[in-house]
Amino acid sequence: MPDLIRTATENEHTEVQQKSAQTKAITRIKSHELFQQMRELEIDHGGRIYKLRLTQLNKLILTA
Repeated sequence: MPDLIRTATENEHTEVQQKSAQTKAITRIKSHELFQQMRELEIDHGGRIYKLRLTQLNKLILTA
């Protein structure tokens, strides 16, 4: 029985390490750097154009 408990703990530890490595790969960009005094920008994703808008209530809306 102790072996089963130890194995579960080792697996959980490995899973936490993998999640931590994935988190480090995420890039964070501040919205004001993205918009640069504008209220709307276009994003070309795979040939499709998306619009990202900043509302008067400071919310983001993404539309295709």
